Amino acid sequence: YGPTEASVDVTFHEVTEADRVVVPIGAPVWNTQTLVLDGRLRPVPVGVAGELYLGGVQLARGYRGRPDLTADRFVANPFGAGSRLYRTGDRVRWLPGGELEYLGRTDFQVKLRGQRVELGEIEAVLLRREDVAQAVVVLRGDGSSGEYLAGYVVPVSGAVVDERVVREWAAVALPGFMVPSVVVVLAELPVTVNGKLDR
Repeated sequence: YGPTEASVDVTFHEVTEADRVVVPIGAPVWNTQTLVLDGRLRPVPVGVAGELYLGGVQLARGYRGRPDLTADRFVANPFGAGSRLYRTGDRVRWLPGGELEYLGRTDFQVKLRGQRVELGEIEAVLLRREDVAQAVVVLRGDGSSGEYLAGYVVPVSGAVVDERVVREWAAVALPGFMVPSVVVVLAELPVTVNGKLDR
């Protein structure tokens, strides 16, 4: 794992046969500061979700011609005088073995009927199914029925996915307000011209 702003890589995990459901993004590499912090820039305990912040000599200076974005993403390090951290926007949590698990993006948090919903958390549950290769959840809405969660899944090659069964699976693992109202099976997820997921 390694964003451009802290290139080339900041964490490392050797993939094994045991990594069938979730592949961790790994443990920090040498000379990299890797912090999981809450909204007040305080470290969170093992197993608790927070935002990933990165520090070290490999950090970029900022975004060329974008002082606003630089100020938003590169913040003063509360644990190291005079140093900075890069706020990745990625939600992660520490695993007991000292590795990080990626949970989704912080900018994919939505509000539905007064409840904060982490779309990445729902996607992670859908991806635990052995017949699902890819999953995306989005907030949809129309004027008549209000807002609702829609899940889109791509089956593993050769698998047949039943939308009803996927919803039932989600209902076992998630609170009711986080269960997608509809699940749609697609042959592939739409992407932009840059190859990024088109939500």
